[in-house]
Amino acid sequence: MEDLREDRPVDLVAALARARSPEPPGPDTPAGRAVRSWPGPPCPLPQAGPAGLDLGTLLRLSLAAADDSGRLRPVPSAGALHPVDTRLVVGAGCSLPPGRYGYDPVRHRVHRLGPQPRDTPPGVTAELFVTARRTASHYGHRAWPLLLLDTGHAAAALFLAARALGTDEPEARLDGGTGSPLATVRVPPPGGRGPAHPDAATRAANPPPEVAAPTPADLLARRSAPPPLPGTPPPDALRAVLTAAARAGSGDLRWCVAVGPPQPALLALSADGTALRRLATGEARPTLAVWAAGQAWLADAGAVLLAHGCPADADAPHIRRAHLRAGFAVHLAQVTALRHGLAARPVGSWQQADLGAALGAAPDRDFVVHGLALGTPHADEENPT
Repeated sequence: MEDLREDRPVDLVAALARARSPEPPGPDTPAGRAVRSWPGPPCPLPQAGPAGLDLGTLLRLSLAAADDSGRLRPVPSAGALHPVDTRLVVGAGCSLPPGRYGYDPVRHRVHRLGPQPRDTPPGVTAELFVTARRTASHYGHRAWPLLLLDTGHAAAALFLAARALGTDEPEARLDGGTGSPLATVRVPPPGGRGPAHPDAATRAANPPPEVAAPTPADLLARRSAPPPLPGTPPPDALRAVLTAAARAGSGDLRWCVAVGPPQPALLALSADGTALRRLATGEARPTLAVWAAGQAWLADAGAVLLAHGCPADADAPHIRRAHLRAGFAVHLAQVTALRHGLAARPVGSWQQADLGAALGAAPDRDFVVHGLALGTPHADEENPT
């Protein structure tokens, strides 16, 4: 079986420094298979009994592809390349017999890999790994931050799917302490209990009430809006999106949102979280467009949510943790944006995006890690040019 740890050893500190540099990626290379080659025959996901955890629906709402190419999935991914691979450790109370399984999101099938570990709790633990080649095929040396962000998005998709199925205590582990697996999401069976004493990383991953229990329809309708995304969102929607991101991605990250006219500024939440405060005055979106791999449309987006932090001297666990949490939090913020009638699109590739230095602080301490462009549907029709 293929090595599940990583495609190859990586110096994550050096990889991030190079990804943040202005060096352009090389020409595209073959992406390889859209799905990891799991051993053994594929097996369908049976329906769950009345008291069981329905793994088929959990995965359909989170990771399953809607087309044979494997590109169209309910979780966003840089370049729609979907590098995240999922191994399921299944305990009692699930629609599959206990054991370890590899998941094929294109065929919505599983491959049995062997028995479950002796101490496997009831429910399922989804272990998330990456096949770096898929993302590197297009983004080259810029791939590793995107791989981590994609993993965070996948963890959030599983977390939200569990909430949609009525699970009270799913647990996302995004501590960044190891590269194998990069993240895990544990979902107990209906009526089951999560860990009695979740650690700080788990508490930081808990979503805000606004997105704690989406409907299956919310999750199946979730898609990244194509640019352009004009139209400044109203303050209440911006506050809700910022709140969702800050509650889900606290710790190593800070959050703000860039807005345009009539009063261009960087906004953040007030100390008590009940209002927006002005972090800086002036138009930031054109600079963000340059920093975001030259995506010119970003200069005209209605607003841009930013996760920032992760200094240049961060070690590998810090880098993993910050990027995993950023992807997780932006995914929850995107669902919140959609619930408030906004168009939203994650923005993951950032070069020389030293936000702290741009605001007059010390350089190399406060970089943009992830973003979410926001707009109001039909803004073009309401404000024709």
